[in-house]
Amino acid sequence: MTRKLTAELLGTLILVYFAVGVATLSFGFGATGTSFYAGVVATALAFGLTLLALAYVLGPISGCHVNPAVTIGALLAGRITLVEAVGYWVAQFVGGFLGALLLWATFSASPLYDRTTTGLGTDGWGAASHIHISAGGAFLAEVVLTAFFVFVILGVTSKIGNTATAGMVIGLTLTVVHLIGIPITGTSVNPARSLGPALIVGGTALHQVWLFIAAPLVGGALAALLHLLIYPQEESEPEPALDPADA
Repeated sequence: MTRKLTAELLGTLILVYFAVGVATLSFGFGATGTSFYAGVVATALAFGLTLLALAYVLGPISGCHVNPAVTIGALLAGRITLVEAVGYWVAQFVGGFLGALLLWATFSASPLYDRTTTGLGTDGWGAASHIHISAGGAFLAEVVLTAFFVFVILGVTSKIGNTATAGMVIGLTLTVVHLIGIPITGTSVNPARSLGPALIVGGTALHQVWLFIAAPLVGGALAALLHLLIYPQEESEPEPALDPADA
């Protein structure tokens, strides 16, 4: 269990540092120039490719959830126990905060960085959204995007899934989710990824972060229910027949 929790903490830290780092460079520093969608593509690829790599490296150890929404999906689908899920959540949130802290320390060394204006790749609605979506719209979007993402994960990692290509499918799915989600909310689908940067930046990001914790968890739960509805569940093995000679 210690190795699993360490893998979850480290994986979430890496995901936040690299992927949120690209988001901050793209939208905070303006590294992608005046093209908003160049930043969208760069950030989407950063999240997808980072998770793809982590899936193959950490998957055999902990399953590479690195996301509380994935963990709640696995819990409700019967993949892990409640005790394991709680341990995973703690490790993921700690990893997300440490990743954000490390990223902030990195960018703080630049004279161009300002915590309140450059930010740290946080999510939001209203004025914090590219399309100024409402809180209700943001909640719905995050539920739908997370449900789709977690449903794919549960499917490709099931007994009838192809585990050899699972990491690639998961990474590409996260990329697609970000391609549509970034203009809407910035894309969370991961409470640990949202809470860590929001704690560092504060302000509006911290006031709005509750939505990016609650909505992905709802989406993960819905994905598990949909998975249980569609995918065949393994039948329990029959009890061995009693040998008459043993009677």
